[in-house]
Amino acid sequence: MQSFNYTLKQNTWMQGLLVTLVVVSGLLLLSVFCFLIWFSLPVFLTETSAVFKLKWQPEQGHFGILAMVFGTLSLALISTSFAFVIAIGLNSFCLLSRRRWLVAILQSLLKFMAGIPTVVYGLAALFLLLPLLRNILQLGSGYSLFAAVCMLILLILPVICVMLDNITTPLWQQHALGAQALGFSPEQTYLQIILPHCKVNICGAALLGFNRAIGDTMLPLMLAGNATQLPSGVFDAIRSLTAHIALVIATDQGGEAYNSLFAAGMLLLMCSAFICLLSRYLVGRNRLVQPA
Repeated sequence: MQSFNYTLKQNTWMQGLLVTLVVVSGLLLLSVFCFLIWFSLPVFLTETSAVFKLKWQPEQGHFGILAMVFGTLSLALISTSFAFVIAIGLNSFCLLSRRRWLVAILQSLLKFMAGIPTVVYGLAALFLLLPLLRNILQLGSGYSLFAAVCMLILLILPVICVMLDNITTPLWQQHALGAQALGFSPEQTYLQIILPHCKVNICGAALLGFNRAIGDTMLPLMLAGNATQLPSGVFDAIRSLTAHIALVIATDQGGEAYNSLFAAGMLLLMCSAFICLLSRYLVGRNRLVQPA
C-alpha cells in the first residue's frame, strides 16, 4: 500500500512537472510572437510601401525585402524538391536492397550527416564547390543560388530520410509478406502499398525539410552571394531573409534598415508556424481517417 501511494505521488509530481514545462514553453513562444508583433506592427502600418518593394538600397532610401522573400522561397522550394526525390530513392533502396551491409552503412552515414554542423557544409563548399563553379565551369564567382541549393540538399536530406525510414520500415514489415503472397513484386509493394498508405506522413516529412531549409542562416549567408535581386537563373546570387537579418543586425543599429528586420522575422515566424500547424493537421486528419 505504501509503495502504491509512493508511485501515485511520484506520477502526480511528474505530471505536474510536465504540465509546468508545457505552460512555460507555450508562454515563451507566445512572448516571441508578441515581441515580433509589437515591433513589426509600426513597420507594417507606417512603412508598408517602403518594406514591401523589390528594391533594397538603404543609401537611397529603398528598404524593400520582397527580393529576399522570393530568394528564400526559391531556395527552400528547389532544395526541398531535390532532397525529397533523393530521399524517396534512398528509402526505396534501403527497403528493397538485399545488400543489408550496404544499407546499414548508408543509414549510419545519413545519421552522421544529421549531426554535422551547418558551418562545416559551408566551409566544404567554399573550398570544393565554389572553386569548381568559378574556375572549371566558369560560372562567375560561384556564389549563387545553385551553390546554396547544393549544400542545403545535403543539410535537409538526412532529416527527410530518417523520417521516411521511421514511417515506411514498420509498414514494410507489416505488409511485405502478405503482398508477396498475393504476387506483388517488392517494387510494386513499395509503390502501390507502402507509399499510398503513408502519403500524409510523407508530406509531413517534406514540410519538415522545407521548414528546415527556410530557417537555415549559415549556408545562404556563406554561399548565396547576398545580392538583393530577383535571380534570372540558378547561377545568380540571391539573399535570403535569414541572411538579411544576420547581415543587417551586424552592421546597423536603429533606422529603417534595422526596422525591416522585424518584418523579415515576422514573415519567417509566420511561415514556420503555418508549416507546423499544417503538419499537425495532416497527421491528425490521417489518424481520424484510418480505421481503428
